[in-house]
Amino acid sequence: MDVAAAVRQGARGVSWFVKGMLGEDAYDKYVEHHAAQHDGDCGPVMTEREFWRDVTDRQERNPQGRCC
Repeated sequence: MDVAAAVRQGARGVSWFVKGMLGEDAYDKYVEHHAAQHDGDCGPVMTEREFWRDVTDRQERNPQGRCC
């Protein structure tokens, strides 16, 4: 493995970690969960825009402690 490939792999790992810490991977987890747990019995998968709108609406209805 050359140095450039190792740097790219390290950068991908850091990116994956930061996205997980910030919650940016929530939509991907939702899609995976929906595919694994629901066989079309609860409707189609929300689009990413619909998903984040739902998350925001849920936070507004049920405020919890958060930093911002």
